[in-house]
Amino acid sequence: MEHRVTGKQQNSKMCFLCGLKNSFGLKAAFYELESNELVCIFTPSNEHQSYPGRLHGGITTAVLDETIGRAIMMISKEEVWGVTIEFTTRFKKQIPLNQELRVVGRITNETSRTFEGTGELLLPGGEVAATGFGKYLRMPLDKISDFDPQAQEWKITTKETDPEIISF
Repeated sequence: MEHRVTGKQQNSKMCFLCGLKNSFGLKAAFYELESNELVCIFTPSNEHQSYPGRLHGGITTAVLDETIGRAIMMISKEEVWGVTIEFTTRFKKQIPLNQELRVVGRITNETSRTFEGTGELLLPGGEVAATGFGKYLRMPLDKISDFDPQAQEWKITTKETDPEIISF
């Protein structure tokens, strides 16, 4: 099914998942869809393996957690970030390296203090390789970390290859 991209979220300098200058990171891109879902697109490499040729389960969990946790930024009226309270991952298939992968995340429940969401890591053919469920505490960034957006290069970086339509 095709989904129209309505926006792109920020990347940073050194984050393991979205950091564009982290030589061991995933350099993931996060796209907002008209369906109020967030899609993360990344290509894991050999540095991200557990067993040879397979993505490490901890990295699978991290990218599911990040995608679901970021989805709140699409629907919140104020700037809000999520601090993970609990997270569950279910592994269904082996996840290959050196192939473009997608994670789809969405918010399923929210209150004034918390939110919950689900997500799936999809293989290139669209099969679900892993699922995630997370519960998060809503917090303003200044309560979480000393974060200087300029120093961390927290910005939207557009590329000619950014998609207008994402299929999954």
